[in-house]
Amino acid sequence: MSRICELTGKGRQVGHNVSHANNKTKRVFLPNLQNVTLISEKLDRSFKFRVSTHGLRSVEHNGGLDNWLLKTNDEKLSANALKVKRELKKAMAAA
Repeated sequence: MSRICELTGKGRQVGHNVSHANNKTKRVFLPNLQNVTLISEKLDRSFKFRVSTHGLRSVEHNGGLDNWLLKTNDEKLSANALKVKRELKKAMAAA
């Protein structure tokens, strides 16, 4: 399973372990991913996502899942999140 946040696109970063003798070896920094259920107020449904804790804070800061999806670029979102965004736009156009 890919270590990428479904809402922010945040993935792994590469860096170095640096020893006391200043030897550098490659290492990977993985995002803190959590399985969460987010509720869409306009669709009146809940959706499961694999989101980084940073992404979860961003969603709450923007006022919920609906506002986050409408503001975010499509390139950052996963296929699952894009599907929810299309449903949301369709529901808003119908209302």
